[in-house]
Amino acid sequence: MVNAGSLGATWIAFACCLCFVITYDSGNVCCSHAADAKEYTEQDKQYWIKNGKEKVTEKVKYVNKRGVAKNIIMFLGDGMSLTTLTASRIYKGQMEKRSGENEYLSFEKFPFVGMSKTYCVDKQVADSACTATAYLSGVKTNYETIGISASVKLNDCPGSMAPENRTDSIADWSIAAGKAVGLVTTTRVTHASPAGVFAHSANRNWESDADLAKAANLTDVTHCEDIAKQLITRSPGIDIKVSICQCGYSNIDALILIFQKTSCIRFGKDKSAYVENKEQLLNVDPSKTDYLLGLFESMHMKYHLKADASKQPTLEEMTKKAIEILQKEENGFFLFVEGGLIDAGHHQTTARLALDETVELSKAVQQAVDMTSEDDTLIVVTSDHSHTMTMAGYPVRGNDILDLSGSLGSDKLPYTTLSYANGPENLQPDVNCARQDLSKVDKSNFF
Repeated sequence: MVNAGSLGATWIAFACCLCFVITYDSGNVCCSHAADAKEYTEQDKQYWIKNGKEKVTEKVKYVNKRGVAKNIIMFLGDGMSLTTLTASRIYKGQMEKRSGENEYLSFEKFPFVGMSKTYCVDKQVADSACTATAYLSGVKTNYETIGISASVKLNDCPGSMAPENRTDSIADWSIAAGKAVGLVTTTRVTHASPAGVFAHSANRNWESDADLAKAANLTDVTHCEDIAKQLITRSPGIDIKVSICQCGYSNIDALILIFQKTSCIRFGKDKSAYVENKEQLLNVDPSKTDYLLGLFESMHMKYHLKADASKQPTLEEMTKKAIEILQKEENGFFLFVEGGLIDAGHHQTTARLALDETVELSKAVQQAVDMTSEDDTLIVVTSDHSHTMTMAGYPVRGNDILDLSGSLGSDKLPYTTLSYANGPENLQPDVNCARQDLSKVDKSNFF
């Protein structure tokens, strides 16, 4: 363990060492107090020295909060790999008519960053189910299972029902501590990531009673409940105060439909609201609302770039409304917010959609930062797993991130800066099994 005093000393020592390194060839500017009136550019070495000094000073001056957070907001970028972050910050800048490379997503300015190992107990490559269990309960489990330990194999219904095999999520802990719980996602509410908040299932695909009926042909599901039913009949699902998500009408338990038609029947209380579109959501009065259910689409929400902005709320707007309602809680709250369509865009190998959804998540995070105080609220932004999107070639500074890299492959054909190692099949295969000449392809549709 490192105490606050030694930690501060460590930071100062690190800052001095770093300052020495970056200014070794600059006349020891760390010790200089003279104002430098000249405006340097990236072509000048002094520009980078000054930039380094400012970053070190910023870190040295930062005061780490040592108290206990009253509120916790956890943002999850589903499938948001490191390459996605790099490409998204460039995309963000280029959408604002800048080159993009030196941009920041809102959460890239946070004072601390860490890495996690995203494997399942039985798989090298993790899915959203085993990872949701890991980051929401602290327990790694098997591929495609939710809220249970790794002693339960995929499709083992009896094993998943044993209390000793069930994990407790942050939602459980929050409710036990007297805190309110909220859930916001751009996917259907029974999808793997949001289900990790409230469900226990030996198969992430057992989302509805219809899914369980199909599974009954392969395994014993006699005593299992589908994920939708757990949401509205079991704690912690039934205790969630703010749920802004998607219903999944075509693949959902009949009880969810009853839920949707009877306007928050599960609450059975005053000061509750049910909304189906952007206007209704924005018109919800937080001072008069303690319970909110928002269902906007029949399955996942539409991608931000493809949605009707007058009807579908943004992730930022949904996050804002959730915080407005939960901030009234005397004992604080836990809010889980998922940007789930980053993953969907990558699965379709549509980089433009994935990058745009990442920028939308960044906006939602900034909204949360603006509405809360670091004195009592902990905000964490993470991802559950990566994707196969890569960046390659040596495109010039400011090159369109969604265009050709400017380089040629060994086959003398151009290739894009971003590419995928797997995904949907090529709909226009070359008869000679050669690559397409991408210089002749409409990249606006390609991505």
